[in-house]
Amino acid sequence: MKSRSNSPFASPRPVASPRSVPQRTLGFHSHEPTGPDYTSLLNDEILLQVFSKVPVSHHVSSSLVCKRWLFIHGRLVQSIKVIDFRFVNSGRVFTRFPNLENIDIAHACIKMPRNSGILITRNNSSVYIGTKLLSDVFIEESDLLSSDLIDNGLELISKWYPNLRRIAVFGSSENGLLCVSSKCKMLQELELHCCGDMSLKGISGCRNLQVLKLIGCVDGFFNSMVSDIGLTILAQGCRRLVKLELCGCEGSYDGIKAIGQCCQMLEELTIRDHRMDGGWLAALLFCENLKTLRLQSCKSIDSSPGLPEHLGSCPTLEELHLQQCQMRDKQAVKALFLICKTVREIVLQNCWGLEDEVFATATVCRRARLLSLEGCSLLTTGCLESVILNWKELERLTVISCNNIKDSEITPDLATLFSVLKELKWRPDSKSLLSAGLAGTGVGNKGGRFFKGLKV
Repeated sequence: MKSRSNSPFASPRPVASPRSVPQRTLGFHSHEPTGPDYTSLLNDEILLQVFSKVPVSHHVSSSLVCKRWLFIHGRLVQSIKVIDFRFVNSGRVFTRFPNLENIDIAHACIKMPRNSGILITRNNSSVYIGTKLLSDVFIEESDLLSSDLIDNGLELISKWYPNLRRIAVFGSSENGLLCVSSKCKMLQELELHCCGDMSLKGISGCRNLQVLKLIGCVDGFFNSMVSDIGLTILAQGCRRLVKLELCGCEGSYDGIKAIGQCCQMLEELTIRDHRMDGGWLAALLFCENLKTLRLQSCKSIDSSPGLPEHLGSCPTLEELHLQQCQMRDKQAVKALFLICKTVREIVLQNCWGLEDEVFATATVCRRARLLSLEGCSLLTTGCLESVILNWKELERLTVISCNNIKDSEITPDLATLFSVLKELKWRPDSKSLLSAGLAGTGVGNKGGRFFKGLKV
């Protein structure tokens, strides 16, 4: 068998026989191989097939055997996260990983201090910081790479990876995004951090883009404005969107309306920590194929939702998820449930201000089949009963860490409903949940386990 290696690291030396290998002496460890390298008889394609059968957990250790194995293992890698932008601009990433389909350079666009043990996380954005802070924000303008440097990196990435499927980038301008959209025709998922309205013109060429995560502003980290102008630009340029996440974005009724009218394939919409003007909820009616609506970390639902009799509903909506949202405004919550009254699944997790009077407005969701409540400590057993007894199609119920819902207050009607449910998870008291989790550990036994040795 002849060696037909395409690797630049293939060794030209002939295979040594076992007798030609020098013997090790006491106190001396030779760096020469102890036997013949039979893998040199295999070409790169065969060796690549062999390595593809090796578990992923062994890829790093096996890639350290020699330079050729390192190069071949790099061909197997399809997804990486870059933390040093010099790895991109120097071109090393393209020779090390020639077949990438997913690359994340968002963290590499920030000049983070080396060997820092302080990690700050907010809204899924994380950054290492130093011990000295000169302002109220963790990321200052001087901590960011220049847009020209980032655009140059994006130009190289789009040139070397025309089959790229996903990319995450921080602070890019219109020119950098335009290079990606014009050359990476297979791009399906895009994540943009700190990107303003005008920069979104660059993604107008992403005709096959299906998933977009747009992070405009994160308190304490960075500020960039994404208003109705930017939402309209991305709606007109990315008409095949299936999933859209807007984090820290401004806007109003007009921006959401443009998305609903242009992105007719949109099925999942996530709005996190929004800064939208009042009345934006009503624009959800234009999302005719929307199936899942998620609201996360929102300080308010809608400051001015309008009169209930003027609100319609989304006929295709099936799931409503609210996580860590302020729900003290009864009028806004009522408007939300009216628009989402056709949902089949309602998930409420750690929402503040969800009192009985507010949750009672959920009775309009009569088609609900699943209800999940977690961390809703203000709800009582009576309000829960009055709501779910009106839902004739309810099949699954989850109640966790809702301290005002008591086992002793369960009525015969509620017990009958529980008996016909397909799935029931009932752990409303967080104290009993904690006790169950600590059972058998000895914690809470008045120190008997820890001071046993002191007894006389």
